[in-house]
Amino acid sequence: MRRQIAIQQVRKNLQSGGISVGSWMQIPHPSVAEIMGQSGYDWVAIDMEHGSIAHHQLPDLCRALELGNTLPLARIVEGTSKECKQSLDAGCGGVIVPMVETGSQLSAVRNACRWPPSGTRGVGFSRANLFGQHFGSYQDEAQSPLLIAMIEHCRAVQNLDEILVVEGLDAILIGPYDLSASMGLTAQFEHPDFHGAMIQILEKAKQRKVAAGIHVVQPSKQELSQRIAEGYQFLAYSIDAVMLSTTAKQN
Repeated sequence: MRRQIAIQQVRKNLQSGGISVGSWMQIPHPSVAEIMGQSGYDWVAIDMEHGSIAHHQLPDLCRALELGNTLPLARIVEGTSKECKQSLDAGCGGVIVPMVETGSQLSAVRNACRWPPSGTRGVGFSRANLFGQHFGSYQDEAQSPLLIAMIEHCRAVQNLDEILVVEGLDAILIGPYDLSASMGLTAQFEHPDFHGAMIQILEKAKQRKVAAGIHVVQPSKQELSQRIAEGYQFLAYSIDAVMLSTTAKQN
């Protein structure tokens, strides 16, 4: 696949008010990635935070996803410079940053993802540029990979205005479990306070013209349609392990 074209397609779609549906994987096996990559998603996030996936496994997972013209993204652990560099050098087209709580924190991650002059990421040969063979064309991609900020703490909600104006932010993604936990309401998704926080996030994102996203954890097409109707644009549909366990229990 042409990774830069895929990045531009997702970005253009979100900027025009369109919908981008991806998925999530935690099982570190290329065969699983190949199946996910052939399933029609725009992108699949490789979960480095909660999945048992190591850095050295990223290149093969990216290759397998790309076979189906699906853009690999990395949900990194903390947003360190090392994590950003290793994920993008391995061939991910962008990063999903967990626990973003301030604009300055997100700006630092953005800079760590970009080659100079746009950022501070180290320049070198890697799988992302076919070890130098595509070095020239990769320079454009390395100026602006996809940047998704996870809003999953009540402090992030308080600082949402400064997060949403960070240059280069493509979308936000609500982490409902962590957000509810930070409010002392773990998994109480029907609680009025949690519901109010969700509405606040969605409305502020619309005001700033930033695509808002959410993770539909259980594989429910009904919930996916409902979330799209509510105004969410960037949606992660379930998780490889959840899909497997859900289907395995059916008779």
